[in-house]
Amino acid sequence: MMHAGARQYVVARPLYSEESFAEEHEKVYRHRKTMLDHVKQYFTCDAKRAKNAALSLLPVIGWMKIYRIKEWLLSDIVSGVSTGLVAVLQGLAYCLLASLPPWYGLFSAFFPVIIYFFLGTSRHISVGPFPVLCLMIGSVVTRLVPDEGPPANITGFEGLTRDEQRVLVASSVTFLAGIMQLAMGVLQVGFVVMYLSDTLVSGFTTAAAIHILVSQLKFVLGLQVPGISGPLAIIYTLEIIFNKITSTNVCDVVISLVIMVVVFIVKELNDRFKSKLPVPIPIEVIMTVIACGVSYAFDFKTRYGIDIVGHIPKGYEPPMAPNLHIFQETTVEAFPMAIVGFAVAFSVAKVYSVKHDYTIDGNQELIAFGVSNIFGASFKSFAASTALSRSAVQESTGGKTQIAGLLSAIIVMIVTLAIGFLLDPLPKSVLGAVVIVNLKGMLMQFRDVPYLWKRDKPDCVVWLGTCIAAILLGLDLGLAVGLGVELISVVLRAQFPRCSVLANIKGTDIYKDRKDYINIYEPEGVKIFRIPSPIFFANIEFFRNKLVEAVGFNPLRVLRKRNKALRMIRKLLKKGDLQWTSKGFLNTSCGPIKESEDESNMEELDLPTDFKDLPARIDWNAVLPANIIVPRVDIHSLILDFAAVSFLDISALKGLKTALKELIRVEVEVYIVDCDSYILEKLHDCCFFDDEVQPSMFFLTLHDAMLHILEKHPESTEKKSDYDRIITTVTVHHPGGNLRSRDRNV
Repeated sequence: MMHAGARQYVVARPLYSEESFAEEHEKVYRHRKTMLDHVKQYFTCDAKRAKNAALSLLPVIGWMKIYRIKEWLLSDIVSGVSTGLVAVLQGLAYCLLASLPPWYGLFSAFFPVIIYFFLGTSRHISVGPFPVLCLMIGSVVTRLVPDEGPPANITGFEGLTRDEQRVLVASSVTFLAGIMQLAMGVLQVGFVVMYLSDTLVSGFTTAAAIHILVSQLKFVLGLQVPGISGPLAIIYTLEIIFNKITSTNVCDVVISLVIMVVVFIVKELNDRFKSKLPVPIPIEVIMTVIACGVSYAFDFKTRYGIDIVGHIPKGYEPPMAPNLHIFQETTVEAFPMAIVGFAVAFSVAKVYSVKHDYTIDGNQELIAFGVSNIFGASFKSFAASTALSRSAVQESTGGKTQIAGLLSAIIVMIVTLAIGFLLDPLPKSVLGAVVIVNLKGMLMQFRDVPYLWKRDKPDCVVWLGTCIAAILLGLDLGLAVGLGVELISVVLRAQFPRCSVLANIKGTDIYKDRKDYINIYEPEGVKIFRIPSPIFFANIEFFRNKLVEAVGFNPLRVLRKRNKALRMIRKLLKKGDLQWTSKGFLNTSCGPIKESEDESNMEELDLPTDFKDLPARIDWNAVLPANIIVPRVDIHSLILDFAAVSFLDISALKGLKTALKELIRVEVEVYIVDCDSYILEKLHDCCFFDDEVQPSMFFLTLHDAMLHILEKHPESTEKKSDYDRIITTVTVHHPGGNLRSRDRNV
């Protein structure tokens, strides 16, 4: 019973099939655009669209119009100076990952930032070197220009020093990655980053952190280790390091340990007291300045033989055209660089855009990074993205817009043009220590593994597969393997969905998996089957097998058995061994009757049963004459819940129609409920319906189909108490009045 004041909703309406609902409720006709319409619209231009296009290509115009000088300018200045100091240090440090002279990292912290200021849609990310990209560039650089041995046979290497050759390789591959990003942005395919799940990115960046850690050991230990690229490069590098471990420079180790301990402790204090500190303590910058001073005062290079940054040239170098021969050699590596650089930057930008309530455009971000990399590569910088730690500094120190980024670029420019010489005595072990300390966040992602294993094992497999493949095979191949594992997991989930048999929750119009609830009701002779995924060529056989498992019999086998039985009954009637009486068939044969083994005309066994030349229809669930045995069919109705089926392909249509016909031919009524209107239209367009499979089997909701079945088969509910378990009482609420009950008898 329902009581006034209870939390409930009440509805009174007719029982609807899809046909009856369509007859009673007229649909709005919607003109569907053709491909030609979309092309015309895309190339149509007017003043409003031109204005929107300009604002889209130059987002700086949009946020500059709303810039609050009094409120935001001081915060942007503080943020820009803080971020600029960090960018200088990270530019020098991350350049070591790219196997390039350190000062080229300053170029990467300057040129891309200038372009992103005008073209980028994020107001908070700090553009510049990103360790994972630097490492990917370093693998290409060491492959074409190894530390030991001759460089690759590249046109344009003649007359260049090894460092110049490496810079040419790095800038050329950056230029190519920028072209790819720009092309994807222009073609509006920013959605490709959606295929890089958070799990895949987490596993990939964790593997990259391990590569970075190993690559910095040679600076921390003061060893001469040649750069190695390709599969198992990390194993070979560790082997060389362990073989040379006795040659470790103790001074480098001590400096690195001191730097790492101090920076780690202060960073932890920054995190713990970030609400009380006006700006985070720039401990990396402070320790770098101290290390420079101590190294210069005690002449570490001469006295202890440590490797230092060395002479940093003043000013910028003239622009340089990319090498087309290098394009041909690095196309395979450039594409994952383009994807990874954009994916990381876009994911960080998305976090800050949600936090500060503004929108970012993925396609415009691709254009911004593409142009930034093309422009930067022309001035010998390498691929830019965003470093998470640097972006956190820009945002946490109060940065409101990319003016903070522009100011950070100015700080980098001042160092490059005026005071870069002060960094000459800086030990490279300091830069290596700073890089390693900043890996903490990426390495801590290992904690995701137990969580994923408990919550979602396929996602855990993606994480582990990506991480292990990227560690052993390299970052480019590892990313490809990770994508493959991820797509396989998606396909397997769709190919083998968790199908279920539903039952009615007593006294409601709600249907749930019968395995999950106790207080359920299943009318006799009715099955409800649910498949929670699209049905397509890869899972149609799985769907049919699960359907057979749910109903408890194979309809095709039953149909063939029945047709064989009819063939035998006709044969016995013709011989006189079987006669029809008022009480049914009578066996007049004295001896045992053997089942016919005639297998001719097997295709006839798959046709509907035909009783036209028999004296009466046969009750297949009763005892059959002449010891004929046919599998029982204990259900008369089957409901297929298509609420979660989003599409059907042609293969699925054929398989579904075959399955429906097999069920109908063994006298099982099939009903399909909650079918999407798009699928219904497709069924009509593909001539799915015929004399056996008819549109009348489609019902609006599962409960509509159940009530229709109970009305058609009252024997399914023998007892009144059972019958009442399927709710048929409707309570109508009249505004301003009381609740009134109206019984509807099925």
